[in-house]
Amino acid sequence: MNPRAVIADDEPLLRHHMKQSLAEVWPELEIVGVAENGTEALAMIEEHQPEIAFLDIRMPEIDGMTVACRLKKRDIGTNVVFTTAYDEYAVEAFDASAIDYLLKPLTLSRLERACEKVKQRIEQSVPQDYDVLLSQLKQYSSPQQPTHLKWIKAMKREEIHLIPVSEVIYFKAEDKYVSVFQCTGVGQTEEYIIRTPLKELIQSLDPDFFWQIHRSTVVNAAMIDKVKKDFSGRMSVFVGDKKLAVSRSAQSLFKGM
Repeated sequence: MNPRAVIADDEPLLRHHMKQSLAEVWPELEIVGVAENGTEALAMIEEHQPEIAFLDIRMPEIDGMTVACRLKKRDIGTNVVFTTAYDEYAVEAFDASAIDYLLKPLTLSRLERACEKVKQRIEQSVPQDYDVLLSQLKQYSSPQQPTHLKWIKAMKREEIHLIPVSEVIYFKAEDKYVSVFQCTGVGQTEEYIIRTPLKELIQSLDPDFFWQIHRSTVVNAAMIDKVKKDFSGRMSVFVGDKKLAVSRSAQSLFKGM
């Protein structure tokens, strides 16, 4: 019998992406349930008792950690792989543990490695150490720990794209939406749009990397090629072939550089 899995994530696009990616890296795996919260995930796992569950850590109603706690108590025996947007250093700390977890946005190579670990565990019938798993997760998932966006869900025509935040050159607020400019190669960019207001978006971005240089513009500081000031004192930043105006109030960002 083919191994079975349940997927749980509160983001519809990420559930769809996970299902497609698993079909590519593990064609024999049968997806027996797709849940949008922890309550649904727990019910599906109890019903089907799959060999593996891919659980988002932060979900409404019941989060992924709580699901794992209840699986331990009920001794169902389902292997758990967490998906998370937590810091990469925490991910490295978990690599040596009895469970794996994936940093969003997911990559096929990383997902494939996780699947290989699960395959070995299933073949060898090695039980998971849930106590170690949960104690480590509590250490690294403190609610006080700030989290920033790792990817942007943006639209281009009728398609939705997942864009790593590190590849964003800048955001530009328009009348009813925000344009996202992605670096796709040397001198190459792609433009997408999102509906999130710039003011709200800024709160989710890492301020060490994303600087608001104008009321309508937020730039990725790592993408800035140069900064110039003209004879009238107006400052501009250059990212590739784009020239972006810097408001006078934002010029302090570049003092001492």
